[in-house]
Order: sequence, then structure tokens, then C-alpha cells
Amino acid sequence: MKSLSSITLVADKERSQRVKDALSGIYPDLSERISKLVDHADLGLEIEVHKKKPHRSRPQENYYRKWEREFAEFCGTTQDEMHEEILCYAFGSETVETKIGMKRRPLKRSSKTSLKEYAQLIETLIVVSAEMGFAVPPPPTPDEYEEYANG
Repeated sequence: MKSLSSITLVADKERSQRVKDALSGIYPDLSERISKLVDHADLGLEIEVHKKKPHRSRPQENYYRKWEREFAEFCGTTQDEMHEEILCYAFGSETVETKIGMKRRPLKRSSKTSLKEYAQLIETLIVVSAEMGFAVPPPPTPDEYEEYANG
């Protein structure tokens, strides 16, 4: 059997009303927004359903942010500046022209990463910092991450 990672469903105007009723029942706090969307969808709806992917964990992010902050201080940059640099190292970058000149931007944001990609971001921080003479300790085991769970 073929494994599906996503399905695209197309609902005509009549089916869209049934989708609206079903979703409004499941998500009552969003029913007004759902109604407005469906009511303005003259051709119907296109719905894409994906398997939920695990994202970074809170302890994993806290570990990264702690050591990113300390490495930024070591380098004389802000934490935000360091984060942009590590993202560019980990996921590549593009250079775009803006009104204030050329700007380097990462190809991927950390908020859009999977657990595996976030682990890659952490590994990049460790390698880049080591190359510059700053030691970031190895990532903790899952049990040790609890130490970082609350920041």
C-alpha cells in the first residue's frame, strides 16, 4: 500500500457548505472566520490535508537559545544577529537587494523546521562556534534536555 503524506480535496459550493458546518462544529472558536471564508469562496474550496510533522521541542529550543546567546556575546553581536548567521550557515542563504542595500537572508527560518532540522541547526552552532574558539557543549540526551525545559 502506498503511504500518503497529503491529499488535496476539492469541494464545490454545495460541499463547501457542508465542510463549513463540519469545521465550525469541530472548531467553534473559528466558526465566524470559517463562515466568512466559505461564503466568499464562489468556486468552492480546495483543502489540503497533511500529516502533522513534529517540530522542535521546547527544551531543544531553550538549549539552542542559551548557547546561541552566549556565543553571540563572545562574538560581540546581538542574539538576533547571531541567529541569522547560524541559519545562513545551516540552511544556506540568498542575497536580495533592498532599498538600504544588499541583504543576506537565510533560506529557511527556524520556526519552519522539523526536529531533525533543528538538530542540524544546533550542530551548526556547535561547529561554527568551535571554529571560532568558543566551546558549546554537546547537545544533551533527551533525559538531560529536561534541565533546559524551563529556560
